[in-house]
Amino acid sequence: MTKVLITGGAGFIGSNLSLDLVSRGHEVTILDSLSPQIHTSQPEKNSPLYKTVIGKVNFIKGSVEDKEIFYKAIENNEVIVHYAAETGTGQSMYEINKYNNVNIGGTANMLDILTNREHKVKKIVVASSRSIYGEGKYYSSKYGIVFPTSRVDNELKSGNFEVSYLDDRNLILKPTDEESKIHPSSFYAITKQVQEQMIMTLCPNIGIAPVALRYQNVYGPGQSLTNPYTGILSIFSNLILSDKPVNIFEDGLESRDFVYISDVVAATRLSIESENANGQILNVGSGVNTSVLAIAKLLYHFYNKEENFKITGNYRLGDIRHNYADLSKVFSKIGFEPSVTMEEGIKNFCSWVQMQNIVDNGYEKSIQEMKTKGLLK
Repeated sequence: MTKVLITGGAGFIGSNLSLDLVSRGHEVTILDSLSPQIHTSQPEKNSPLYKTVIGKVNFIKGSVEDKEIFYKAIENNEVIVHYAAETGTGQSMYEINKYNNVNIGGTANMLDILTNREHKVKKIVVASSRSIYGEGKYYSSKYGIVFPTSRVDNELKSGNFEVSYLDDRNLILKPTDEESKIHPSSFYAITKQVQEQMIMTLCPNIGIAPVALRYQNVYGPGQSLTNPYTGILSIFSNLILSDKPVNIFEDGLESRDFVYISDVVAATRLSIESENANGQILNVGSGVNTSVLAIAKLLYHFYNKEENFKITGNYRLGDIRHNYADLSKVFSKIGFEPSVTMEEGIKNFCSWVQMQNIVDNGYEKSIQEMKTKGLLK
């Protein structure tokens, strides 16, 4: 049995990991603020995620911004899985202090405690993000392997959505490996990069084994259907089942690596249990890129609804065009291979969604916020 603290453990990934670890005999403590954006305004009463873990774990309600509560949570635990973070690319571009205080400040609190107080922690697994890669990795017939910088407003405005490198507009997308260039294109991504670097740099100096897992786009049953700032599967599902049209940004061909929740839990558990993970930075994804348009069509198919979407040409500043993970390192280090296909995962997700109460998720309000801030064009 290992004693594991999961910060943000009542969230989507954290709750699933908590239940998996408990089922295998580990003792789990969760520190979570139960943010209303994720858990509704009355989380103890209404949050499905909270209800799945309460009574099965040691639960502490509190923020990673509160150092004394954080220390209380850390005491007696041997492993920390650090999920506590504000998430959402678009929102991060104008909620600067909020993202800085929780993501960077909360991580600093954890490391300050571990550096200056007595504890039993031997390993930290931090949830990093594919967002830190920015536009990812490409092959250019002129320049070889290249890492394009963020797309610019003028190009996007004229409908040139694909990335380019210098004068080469005919790049070939490649899977992004862990040695790829780091160049985040949103404030959220910057905070994830800083979290990762803080932990990977400091922990070896204080006798703690660090592991950074660069998650791709995680989805599956249990993810929030009310948070309008993250998760296009939830956003699209909410619109489809409310008989509202789905507006697809850009030309619909932008793509992501969507990885099913059970695969993410498996990779994380392996990183906790395996010493081969110690000191490593590892991609966790499906290794497949899927377009947003393809996702929309699959959702309409499994909901048995007539397609009602519009490809708008709108775009969000800070969004990337493509990115998918090279999984060769995570397989060689801890033996992780994804087992759930995109179609199987979407089918499972849709079956779960259809058993939920669909309520207004504030999506239209979030869109208006981004327009007002000049981030949605």
